[in-house]
Amino acid sequence: MLSPNWLMQLKIPKIRESKHQDFLLLLLWFTVALILRFLNLGAKPPWTDEFSTLVFSLGNSFLGVPLDQAINIDVLLEPLKPRVNTSIQDVFKHLFTESNHPPIYFILTHFWLRLFPTDDGLVSVWGARALAAILGAITVPATYALSWLVIKSRSVSHLAAIIMATSPYGIFLAQETRHYTLAILWVIASLACFLISTQHLKNNTKLSFKVVLLWVIVNALGIATHYFFVLTLCAQVIVLIYLFIRGLRKEENVDHQNILTSSWYRILAAITATAVAGAVWIPIFLQNSYGGKLTEWIQGERSGLAWLSPIFQALAAWITMISLLPVESPQIPIIIASGLVMLAFFIWMTPILLRGLNFRLKEPENHFFTQILLNFIIASLAIFFILTYFFGIDLTRGARYNFVYFPSVIVLIASSLAICWHIGKVKIWRWQISGKKAVLIVCLMSLTSAITVVNNLGYQKYYRPDLFVELIQKTSQVPVLIATTQKTHVHIGEMMGVAREFKIRESRKKTSRKAINYVPTRFVLAHQDNNPETSTVALRKILEKQSNAFDLWLVNFYADKPEELDTCVQEKQILPAINGYEYKLFHCQ
Repeated sequence: MLSPNWLMQLKIPKIRESKHQDFLLLLLWFTVALILRFLNLGAKPPWTDEFSTLVFSLGNSFLGVPLDQAINIDVLLEPLKPRVNTSIQDVFKHLFTESNHPPIYFILTHFWLRLFPTDDGLVSVWGARALAAILGAITVPATYALSWLVIKSRSVSHLAAIIMATSPYGIFLAQETRHYTLAILWVIASLACFLISTQHLKNNTKLSFKVVLLWVIVNALGIATHYFFVLTLCAQVIVLIYLFIRGLRKEENVDHQNILTSSWYRILAAITATAVAGAVWIPIFLQNSYGGKLTEWIQGERSGLAWLSPIFQALAAWITMISLLPVESPQIPIIIASGLVMLAFFIWMTPILLRGLNFRLKEPENHFFTQILLNFIIASLAIFFILTYFFGIDLTRGARYNFVYFPSVIVLIASSLAICWHIGKVKIWRWQISGKKAVLIVCLMSLTSAITVVNNLGYQKYYRPDLFVELIQKTSQVPVLIATTQKTHVHIGEMMGVAREFKIRESRKKTSRKAINYVPTRFVLAHQDNNPETSTVALRKILEKQSNAFDLWLVNFYADKPEELDTCVQEKQILPAINGYEYKLFHCQ
């Protein structure tokens, strides 16, 4: 006689087979993510923020770099040299006195860098970036899990994993030795705990203490990784307040004692514990004298059309989460064509995503979590624009700060595309294609955009010392003196990029048979406080000591030029603009 559970026994092999296929597919998306993030990983020159990560993670300091004097390349690059006697205490000490970032990622990088040999005596940039790249690839299975929590659908979860794997924005963050990929993992974990908590509120059931504890730990680690993780938490609190008010207004919940369930008390406990964990960093942040100087670039007044800039900056960041063609190509026709294709793609894709989102909001089984994620994104954007327009802190200027809600956007996009996958036809202007082909077009666009980023044709590095050094070597035939004004380690990092590029080219000269023009190069970091004149005076004293012919390159020099330059001849030839380096060339005898 057959067992009553015979049908279930027949289904078990199919379930196991399905899980096996899911695992293999997820492994494939993870592999794709890993390959994309490691492509050309060390090819792009590091920029100032990456130099900060490298120096502080080594336990070194920028304060040892001499100011107001001419120094050679090796002296400027000294903070990039690993030392055997550094410890975590050195990481804490220099990070808390010279920077405005919490320590978790720097500590991880401190130990991680020990796995890699030096690169001509300097820390391995490729090795440092590898940590961020691996963490970025891990966001793929993490996003799969978050999608499964939101909508119990394998198609949605796989689409979310694919989009996260190929997202140009995600790859941009993963190819820098910065803390954003780790922060994204904390955002995903925090969102998972947040969604579980809201589900208990919806069902009026008891929230597990383990979830509360995990939520607090994740939030504490998130804040200790990047202070802007707090924005993720603020958006969650806004959504919770909305749920509480909505619960009070519902007729079936007139009894307030039913609303203030143990789940609410435990959520309040989680919020309180998280606030305490975050408050630990407030004294450290406030006592840091560099904080204001390091964030000057996102502060400032605006007038006229500048009031619209944050809107367009935010819009550009949203589009580039899944679409970014070579708009930073050196070829103008390619830039124009890429911009037009991206615009057409965005116009075509938006109705598809809105229809899918609207469908999910009408599904009884998926309405709640979809609404929660949507509200979370809206709350995040509201915080961004409030800080921008009311407090003068323009977070839209830094696309990387969108990490605070990035995973939730990917999940909602995947959720909408899954609807498109199952519908009959989708219009492309006058033509119709199947929903599956439409989804494949989106995935292909995302993959193409990923390739664009790894080849530095989109989300291009803010600084191009490689091009600047190439220009110097082509232009100058006599010893070179490069002078800049210095306020913080950011400006030291700008010159480190140039010095490192010179060192790389000098090493190539030793092993290459080609004739490479190399002239002696020194740097001047003219310190500047509130009075720009101090930089002018410092440079004047150095110029007075020069006796031989030399070329003076004033690079990002924000002060009046010394009178001694009146005897020099300014370069009359129109030289190309270089990203990150505003310069003037003087030929001095």
